[in-house]
Amino acid sequence: MKFVSWNVNGLRACEGKGFSEIFKQLDADFFCLQETKMQAGQLDLEFDGYQSYWNYADKKGYSGTAIYTKHQPLSVKLGIGIDLHDHEGRVVTLEMEDFYLVCCYTPNSQDGLKRLEYRMSWEDAFRSYLKRLDTVKPVILCGDLNVAHEEIDIKNPKTNRHNAGFTDEEREKFSDLLACGFTDTFRYKYPEEVKYSWWSYRFQARQKNAGWRIDYFVISDRLRDRLDDAKIHTDIMGSDHCPVELTLR
Repeated sequence: MKFVSWNVNGLRACEGKGFSEIFKQLDADFFCLQETKMQAGQLDLEFDGYQSYWNYADKKGYSGTAIYTKHQPLSVKLGIGIDLHDHEGRVVTLEMEDFYLVCCYTPNSQDGLKRLEYRMSWEDAFRSYLKRLDTVKPVILCGDLNVAHEEIDIKNPKTNRHNAGFTDEEREKFSDLLACGFTDTFRYKYPEEVKYSWWSYRFQARQKNAGWRIDYFVISDRLRDRLDDAKIHTDIMGSDHCPVELTLR
């Protein structure tokens, strides 16, 4: 079973850069999107054989998540059930027969760490949400989690240490999640490989491969024996992020 996750940084813009062709080429069972930056009705993008579920932010042109799926879910949940955190369209959860699939766009702490305090409250609430799901059936979490976990996951760790996405606080929260019984699939499969999933549009960062690995598939530890592969499609353009992929046996 094949899963793909991609922060498209505006689906309408990405569609103008070949999104539909890439979608068909990757041919995933589940295709998860973050930062769709859309409201309902702004783009009619359907694919044969897929259903889609969307969570839109209250604020226009901001955030937003979606999942395209070839498989009928048992249930669909938008958000995490906490009003403080459920106005920015950040989470879609599909309940399947033997797992939950959670697509997430984690809040950015922003320049000057203006939103770090909110980010910390989000992290605790979201981790609790995942742990509750995990007591029922295994969880597959994907998305732009807005953190480079270890120094191997970022081109310039020393100069970025106190910047949004690489603060000690954010990295510790990711460690806390893994400690609760979850696995970072790419790092588990490829412990020494240096590969990034996001590059700034500034300073020719992508050409220089000065990137960050902030897009993930994280699974419940008990799914490890089904882990076939985890990929980062650095060659696919269309956004400042590239798609990441998980295949399960």
